[in-house]
Amino acid sequence: MLPAERIEVLREQIRSHDHRYFVLDDPSISDYDYDMLVNELRDLESAHPDLITPDSPTQRVGGSPSSSFPVVRHPVPMLSIGNTYNDEEIRDFDRRIRDLLGPDREFAYAAELKIDGVAVSLRYKHGALALGATRGDGEQGDDITANLRTIRSIPLRIAEEAPLLNNIEVRGEVYLPHDGFQALNAFRAEREEPLFANPRNATAGSLKLRDPRVVAERPLRVFLYTLRFEDEAGALAVRPELDSHYERLGWLAGQGFPTNTEARCFAAIDEVIGFCHDWEERRSSLPYDIDGMVIKVDSTSLHGELGATMKSPRWAIASKFAAQRARTRLVDIRLQVGRTGVVTPVAELEPVFLAGSTISRATLHNEEEIHRKDLRVGDTVWIEKGGDVIPKVVSVVTDEREDGSAPFEMPTACPVCGTALARVGEEVAVRCGNAACPAQTQARVTHFTGRNAMDIEGFGPAVTEQILANDLIGDVGDIYDLDQAQLGALERMGEKSAQNLLRGIEASKDRPLDRLLFGLGIPHVGERAARQVAANFRSLDAIRAATEEALEAIPEIGPKISASIVSFFRNDRNLEIVNKLNDAGLRMKLEAPEGGADARTSAEGGEDAQVLEGGEAGSAASGAGSRAFAEKIVVITGTLTNYSRQEMADQIEAAGGRVTSSVSKKTDYLVAGENAGSKLNKAQSLGVEILTEEETEARLSGKQSA
Repeated sequence: MLPAERIEVLREQIRSHDHRYFVLDDPSISDYDYDMLVNELRDLESAHPDLITPDSPTQRVGGSPSSSFPVVRHPVPMLSIGNTYNDEEIRDFDRRIRDLLGPDREFAYAAELKIDGVAVSLRYKHGALALGATRGDGEQGDDITANLRTIRSIPLRIAEEAPLLNNIEVRGEVYLPHDGFQALNAFRAEREEPLFANPRNATAGSLKLRDPRVVAERPLRVFLYTLRFEDEAGALAVRPELDSHYERLGWLAGQGFPTNTEARCFAAIDEVIGFCHDWEERRSSLPYDIDGMVIKVDSTSLHGELGATMKSPRWAIASKFAAQRARTRLVDIRLQVGRTGVVTPVAELEPVFLAGSTISRATLHNEEEIHRKDLRVGDTVWIEKGGDVIPKVVSVVTDEREDGSAPFEMPTACPVCGTALARVGEEVAVRCGNAACPAQTQARVTHFTGRNAMDIEGFGPAVTEQILANDLIGDVGDIYDLDQAQLGALERMGEKSAQNLLRGIEASKDRPLDRLLFGLGIPHVGERAARQVAANFRSLDAIRAATEEALEAIPEIGPKISASIVSFFRNDRNLEIVNKLNDAGLRMKLEAPEGGADARTSAEGGEDAQVLEGGEAGSAASGAGSRAFAEKIVVITGTLTNYSRQEMADQIEAAGGRVTSSVSKKTDYLVAGENAGSKLNKAQSLGVEILTEEETEARLSGKQSA
């Protein structure tokens, strides 16, 4: 047999054994025999390097560590899915589908386990894995192809004879099974490294690693649940002969992709609800974490007809399980100072295990929230994880309260620098007004160097604390003046670590303008707003000179954001920092994209926007609701399910509204989430119209008039 022929035989054998071991959990040969096959293949490829191909099993881990992940745009946005929390909300979802499709249309539902992991996209070109990316913000993510190639259950190539095969995009969830998570933490404990809080955090941290050789050592797994066929140009290729989402899962499994075998197809919504109840009771029997069920209209051709709102597809919903609770004791209430000076009370708890991790702290949001729940140090409390992720104190077991316990009183001075605390206007939060407060400085540096901003490798919390404690920097502009001697003198910072950190600092100078703008930490300017502003003004100088009116001309930039940007650049201290960054050589301009046009896609809005979570594409929210809140004054309060309050404010302002922080007679609407508090009471007393999150979303999408 010729070397080329033997190489192909070995590759097929190894792929088959990988599938049996990592996907089917049914190995057919010993580890030793498997290693012998791999060694033979590696030896043959070494002797014939011209025969090495990217999809060879020996090429799963290769190359040197990456200094940064390139950003890639998803051909179709990876939208989030709306949540339901009870049977009636699931039935409401079913009623909405029937209202949209008409009473005579017949359709089925596919129901799947909602894996608690990290969403990824895989794109195959002519059967070979070409690109793997994170979800990111839904419109663009990080290219982590090298890391995803290390997950042995992900095929590097699909069988050439696969029916319908052209180019495809597959989406799914990377996760860590329970035994893999425990083994990983045991390994880290032996090396005296910090332990991961839960499997999801461990998964996310693993996929962010720069060295795929380290990722390969992590026992990551993946379930894939979305299939999209593409033509040669990357556009949607409709496959009417494979219209069923449930059948597409079977197609994926037939091509060697790991799919979850617990998915089912149902004709009636009550059958779906029963299936969800069954798995809520059985969730603890699984060897991995789930936090609910995903319900989808099975026909992918109907997905396009049903379309999507601005944030979620209309043809899918997540049925979230009730949060798991635990009892513990409130040991103390401490104050945490953020980068904008907001002082947040934090509950220090007796450690308790809950939903996959040990909980010892939980945010209490603000003083008003503490008084509303009447939380006192020493109380026995119930805690839960919101969405099985964020721990929160739910209530007090008052029957077990000790005699003599005292209500909480908010301190009048900053716990870090001693500056008097104050409220701005009618804000619930209190703030430290000292911009030089060490806690604020540390938070600003952490934000600036973080993953979504300048992404400086190695600039973690411990390093930041040391650098500030030794007075090596006074603000983020000084980061670029750090040198080898300064860093090398820090505790636990050897020569190599100092060199790596300096390389990370140097690499960050090439981050795009929107990342820099976000990293500056301008209040109310999130990642999306930073991208919009950068794309429109294209240089920091132009942004500095912009008026509020010019900023508000950008569709998604409202009065609050524009006023914050203008105020930021009128501050001499902020301008001093910006000048330092400019002198250090950071990118202060947005390069013109190829073709000279603005590099924005229909995914950012408009009637031609396409959405995809399952099979086919459909129209996103149309312009029908684009002025739904024109000239209306809106206040947002409480905790929202599908949006942060800033995201909701951005949407309302894009729809012509003005979002303010306090309720008054001039307020037109109050958007009330969970734990709305005093603003809800005031709005009711003034006769202000109250909107739920769902009602607000309906108006924004044009389904309900304002």
